[in-house]
Amino acid sequence: MYNFLQLVRNENMKIYSRVQTWIMIGLIVLFQLGLSLLFLFASEDVKIDSWSAMYDETYIIFFFVALFTVVVASNSVANEFSSGTIKLLLIRPWSRSKILLSKYISILLFGLLLGVIMFVLTWGVNLLLFQLDNSQSIVENKFGSTKDITPLQYMLLYYANKFIELVMLITISFMISAVFRSSMLAIIISLLILTSGVLISRALFAFGFEWVDYVLFLHMNFIRYLDENPLKEEFTLAYSVAVYGVYYVIFMATTWFVFNKRDVSN
Repeated sequence: MYNFLQLVRNENMKIYSRVQTWIMIGLIVLFQLGLSLLFLFASEDVKIDSWSAMYDETYIIFFFVALFTVVVASNSVANEFSSGTIKLLLIRPWSRSKILLSKYISILLFGLLLGVIMFVLTWGVNLLLFQLDNSQSIVENKFGSTKDITPLQYMLLYYANKFIELVMLITISFMISAVFRSSMLAIIISLLILTSGVLISRALFAFGFEWVDYVLFLHMNFIRYLDENPLKEEFTLAYSVAVYGVYYVIFMATTWFVFNKRDVSN
């Protein structure tokens, strides 16, 4: 167990030793502060409360959190092959499965770190700049939920849902990176999924194709069930979780199988 934790530690050191990693973290901070200041100036004409600002900023900043995490995930395995360092990893007394898992965990931890930074900043900064309104009307009017919960509880669930989406994006990028050994391909496909996956799926869904019910992108937003606003009456939380789980297992199994069977002698 200790050896595996050391392996995860080594992978984390690789991530945080890169200048681009700290640039990404810095950009997240700057984006958040910039949006809060923009909302502050806008609040002179439109009343904005701290929870509304946090919700809107999260919706925007999550795109960059996902983008930066996808870049790290896409480079994780592909760069080992392109630089030839994969051979150095494989001659060490660690199995391929442990090497792959340590990389995957380190990326999840990086995504979680960006998510925590985003949460702390969007909550703390907006709490200082805007009026705090913990009334149920915020949950109903701003968030569109009929649940009897506080704005903080809703935002915690909202962030949890965003992290679940991020985990799937990481998994897809990681799989493409391992299977095709191309970080650029992994980034491009992941960006297409991030920007167009849901839109394309909804367009196909509107045409009434039954097979679209099983498309992953329609089942990554679990917050819909908290808002009691499923895309289709037949869709339930259990159904979406099952679809999500099946895709996750397929992607992880594909990654593991290809990585373990690949010949790196050349």
